[in-house]
Amino acid sequence: MTALSVSLGRRTLARPGLLFGAGFLLLLTLLALAAPWLAPHDPNEQDLLNVLLPPLWATGGSLDYPLGTDALGQCVLSRLLYGARVVVIIMAIAPLGAALIGCLLALLGGYFGGWLDWLVERFVDLWLSFPAVLLALILMVALSPGVQNVILAIVFVDWARFCRVLRAEVLLLRRRSYVAASRIGGAGALGIIWRDILPGLLPTLIVLMAMEFSIAVVAESVLSFAGMSAAPQVPTWGGMIADGMGSLYSSPYPLLLPVFCMILTVLAATFLGQGLREAVDVRLLERAGAA
Repeated sequence: MTALSVSLGRRTLARPGLLFGAGFLLLLTLLALAAPWLAPHDPNEQDLLNVLLPPLWATGGSLDYPLGTDALGQCVLSRLLYGARVVVIIMAIAPLGAALIGCLLALLGGYFGGWLDWLVERFVDLWLSFPAVLLALILMVALSPGVQNVILAIVFVDWARFCRVLRAEVLLLRRRSYVAASRIGGAGALGIIWRDILPGLLPTLIVLMAMEFSIAVVAESVLSFAGMSAAPQVPTWGGMIADGMGSLYSSPYPLLLPVFCMILTVLAATFLGQGLREAVDVRLLERAGAA
């Protein structure tokens, strides 16, 4: 084990927020994977004789429905578990796709400069001038409901965030002395990008992807709340929130429980991103050491 990995491990353990974020997202992933075995009912099964049951701990709760039922008598716990599968899939794939596009354009524009960099920068400015939620809704209207199309919408909306931040990092990295030494040594542009520039981008890229988790969760919830996410038979947290609006005053639990899950997931992703930034950002570590 190298001294660098030991130091990184110590910095990680010293940040409770990072541990909470990573632990919660890992638990959410495990629950999502085990949803078919953990869910007490089929998520779409309706029990019209037991509608709007409160959770087990409230008066009138039932052991058959630990978190109660919604207005159609569907098990809230089962729908939350199956809704977590959609969240985990989108968190795993959408940030990766946005990172690949944004990183590629940032490397091309930031390293080669000139008219290519000007073109990339103008395209990013134009793309970011559109409100993200509105752009995602327009893309979903053009496409059709489905988890894969939600992922595409998030990728096409958020790649510009990655590109803007990573391009600035590339502009700094290409001026480093070891990059100049590689040029003098006869290394080609692709070799310099692969061996010198890209490794320097990895800490920032990891942090951006962790922060993108929370953006992806919110974007999917907004789209599913508007009925433009997964197919109607696929449970989603946003869809549960939309359905729970109709029974808010008679039984708030079908609305509050998915909201609570979404807030916890967003907080965990935010803590993970911030903790990773503090653990791997060399500039922050240098400032802390100087202080």
